Amino acid sequence: MKAKWGMVVVAGRGKIGGHVASQNRSGAYFRTKVTPVNPQSSAQVNVRSRLSGNSSGWRGLTEDQRLAWNNAVSDYKRTDIFGDIQSPSGFNLYVKLNSNLANIGIASIITPPLPVAVSTFDTGTLTGASGTPALSLAVTPSTQPTAETIIVFATPALSAGKSFVKSEFRQIGTFTAATTGAYNLLSMWNAKFGSMGAVGTKIFVKVVHVNETTGQQSQAQMYSIVIAS
Repeated sequence: MKAKWGMVVVAGRGKIGGHVASQNRSGAYFRTKVTPVNPQSSAQVNVRSRLSGNSSGWRGLTEDQRLAWNNAVSDYKRTDIFGDIQSPSGFNLYVKLNSNLANIGIASIITPPLPVAVSTFDTGTLTGASGTPALSLAVTPSTQPTAETIIVFATPALSAGKSFVKSEFRQIGTFTAATTGAYNLLSMWNAKFGSMGAVGTKIFVKVVHVNETTGQQSQAQMYSIVIAS
């Protein structure tokens, strides 16, 4: 468990005993830890295979190459869940960037890149219908940078009362820089979840941009739609 201490504990994240500490819009909370089932899906197997492959790749680097990754971490500082500045280890940086690249079908890099700015959309509007099935995301700007790939995640059709989702997201596909205008997500969604959800159900979509050279990933942007008739 991660905890931030003041006169008392002021924030917490992670597991402690049989409980999990987290936070939502209402504040900090504890819940009973639940161990999910492990269906060994193909997606899970692929993720584990990538992590294993990147761990092996790290061990295969020369000492000078590993030192270069260790020295590069200061360029990749981030703010953690408590607002404190953290730097990854060289190993974690190597695995993270190369996992992102593997996720879009690009070979691993062995030399740490200098960080670059990664795009996000200015605006996005998700539309969906059931009668004549449709699911698309219209965004601005309509043309993405040539060195980036967009990864699209989505949920199955859920209750319209849902306002927060996390574990329900599944990767459904990617778009390259050749894509312009609205992103037609219907065939990707159908391939993952089946026929379009019923009228009145809700679908969430999340997108991230990945730089094809550095492996850096943007902050996720989330959209949702209640399916129309």
